[in-house]
This record gives sequence, structure tokens and C-alpha cells, in this order.
Amino acid sequence: MTQLNDEERAIVATVRQFVEREVAPVVDELEHANTYPGALIERMKVLGVYGLLVPEEFGGLGVSTACFAAVTEELARGWMSLAGAMGGHGVVVNLLSRFGTDEQRHRYLPALATGELRATMALTEPDGGSDLQSMRTVARADGDDYVVTGTKMWITNARRAGLVALLCKTDPGATPPHRGMSILLVEQGPGMTVSRDLSKLGYKGVETCEISFDDCRVPGARVLGGAVGAGFTQMMTGLELGRIQVAARATGVARAAFEASLAYSQQRVSFGVPIWQHQSIGNYLADMAVKLEAARMLVFAAADRLDGGARCDLEAGMAKLYASEVCLELCQQAVRIHASNGYSTEYPVERFYRDAPLMVVGEGTNEIQRSVIARQLVERGGLPYS
Repeated sequence: MTQLNDEERAIVATVRQFVEREVAPVVDELEHANTYPGALIERMKVLGVYGLLVPEEFGGLGVSTACFAAVTEELARGWMSLAGAMGGHGVVVNLLSRFGTDEQRHRYLPALATGELRATMALTEPDGGSDLQSMRTVARADGDDYVVTGTKMWITNARRAGLVALLCKTDPGATPPHRGMSILLVEQGPGMTVSRDLSKLGYKGVETCEISFDDCRVPGARVLGGAVGAGFTQMMTGLELGRIQVAARATGVARAAFEASLAYSQQRVSFGVPIWQHQSIGNYLADMAVKLEAARMLVFAAADRLDGGARCDLEAGMAKLYASEVCLELCQQAVRIHASNGYSTEYPVERFYRDAPLMVVGEGTNEIQRSVIARQLVERGGLPYS
């Protein structure tokens, strides 16, 4: 990671030590009990993880996107749920930093930097999925306020987030629909209810919920940036970071699967030799290493482009698409290398195998990513190679 400065490298090294010393000994127990990792989250706050992207003037660390991605990878390598517990928070911080009014930044960023206030974003609806323009959550103007009605699904950290960046329709009749969308900064309170927790294949420990808004009153001053109707464009910009973060989660899980497989293949003996010496297993390991390194390069290339101020929906989409597919493939290969042990809860690869599919369908399905990539290739006239 040559793009990180010395201070950022030290931050990543500190998080790596935290994962090895504090996460690794307890992750299996927390995972299989589906227990919220409260003590680990508190340590992440102390380490500054929640303030990584908060500008220094507001008490954060103000690191690069590449550093944010590297920290995400380290956390996901230890337990993907921990990376999820800070991912949406980082996107909301980014939205506030880029688009927030002075009052909004001063109100929220200092508390977000310490993790005293945690944030999440709410986009997906029960019948909407990746089709954000079909959303039904509406905020109707009422004097100086908006009154929100609707339902959002798959909201990570919903029960513990004090601030929700809500994408909703403030002008339901707008044509095209995206011009009628705004982001409201909704604080936990009356009218907003976490109606249920969703049961999941993997991604244990942290909650993923349905949120209901029933005449939830939000001050008009909480429209992000004061820009009514700009929410769709703002959120699409925020999702560039979100997709880089999901891609980094994928490389973290894939790296854990590869490292577990490499270690196991040297310890496990079959027909008188360590199994890595059998050609089929050796080929698996070689292919896993190449694809993992390629995925990581895509992630950091997208991060560099975002830090350079350029539009990176193409690069973030490519990183998210490839890294998540590689993660899914490597986790399956890890199970194959471990054979029957890979199907046992006594080995971590079964956890990786359950966590991997989330990155394929989360933050915009990979089918959507392919559409985004194709559209951008046409608009840009191909890939820039300079």
C-alpha cells in the first residue's frame, strides 16, 4: 500500500494488532451466539475507527480513502461484522463532509468522530431493492418541517445509530423521479421505529433491521446541505465510497479464507505429504493468491481516484464487482481445501463461506454493478489507460 503515509500505515498496523489480539480470541463465540460485540465496538471507538474520515477540524483523523479501505480490510479479515458496524457510518460522515451545511457539520461531525454518535444510511425498501427511484417513503412539507411516512429495509446498526441519512421523496410527482428525492438527517426519536430485526445467513452479531416511519417529524434544516431534490445525486456520490468499503470488506474476508487455506494446506498431510504439494490444492492456492491481489489493486485504485476528486462510479463498481465475486469464489475454494473440516463450525472457513454472499448482493447487486460499468464505459469512451 504505497499510497499510505507513515501515520496511516501506523493506524492500519494498530487495527491489525487489535484484530489479532482482541478479535481473534472471541470471534467464534460471538459469531455462533449471534452476540452484539459491544466491547469490541467500544475499543474501535477508542482506536479512532469511527473518526477515520471525519476532518481533523472536527476531531477526526481525516485519513485517505485508501487508509479507510485498508482498515476495513483488516477488520473484515478478523470478523466481517465489525467492518459492517463502521461502513455505513463512514458513508454518512462522507456525505456530511462533502454536502452538509456548516451547521450540520458542526452539529454532527464531532460526535461522529468519537463514535458517541453513530450513523447509518437508509435507502432500500421492502419492494425496491436496487431500484431506488421506485421508493415509496415520502417526506411531505408541513410548515418548517417534513413529515416522513414509509418503510426501509436492510438497515445495518439501526438500533444503535442515533443518526439516519434517509433518502426519501420530498416531491413524489417529480419527473424523472430522482429529481424529487432528498436526504434527510433523521435523529432517533418519535415517529421512527425499528420494527424488526432480520434473520440472516451470515453477518452475525450486528443487527440488520426494518425501520418504519409513521408521521416522523424532521426539521427542514435537516435536509442535507439544504439542497431539496439533490438527494439522489448526493447518495450516488456517497455510494462510491460505500462500494469501495464493501469491496474492502470482500478482500478482507477473501484474505482470511486464503490465509486459513494456506496454513491448513501446510499442516494437513495426505498420502504422506502436506496437501499443498498435491497439484490440485497447489493450483487452488496459486489462483487464490493471484485473484486476491488483483482484487486489492482494484480497491486501492478506486480509492486513489476518489481521493483525487475524480468521479469514480466506474472504478468503485469494478472494485466491488470483482472483489465480491473473488471473495465468494475463494471462500468456496477454502471449504474445498479443508474438505469435511471446512463444513465444520470448528473451523472459521464456514463463517467466511456464510459471510461472502452479502458482498455480492449488498450496496447494489453485482448485476446492477455490471449495468453501471457498461454505462460508464460507453459514456467515457472506454477505459482510460494513461
